[in-house]
Amino acid sequence: MTDPRNRPEDDPTRVRNQPALQTSTGAIWIVTGAIMSAVVIAVLVPMLALNAMIAGVGIGLVVLLFLGLLVARFRIGAGRARLAMMASLFVGIAVVGLLAVFLVSSIQAESLR
Repeated sequence: MTDPRNRPEDDPTRVRNQPALQTSTGAIWIVTGAIMSAVVIAVLVPMLALNAMIAGVGIGLVVLLFLGLLVARFRIGAGRARLAMMASLFVGIAVVGLLAVFLVSSIQAESLR
């Protein structure tokens, strides 16, 4: 078996060589980012009643990250840099959502003790 570190850079099985990070127009990142943002906001809005500060900041950050995704799509030239930035912003939306839900839930659980 060959060492995976010795694969050529154009190997189609490498994760970083997937079309969404190589040749995409960025539309897929906008669509998935919009869906992820909508899901995160739909989860955080009811949590405003539990902890308005954390849930509100989480919603605000998700909106800003999605706006950043849109700005990256239309302001950064086509290529890997734009797609990598858009993928990073998408991951940021997910991470902010998870952290906000975790923090609100943890604080709420602690208050029940």
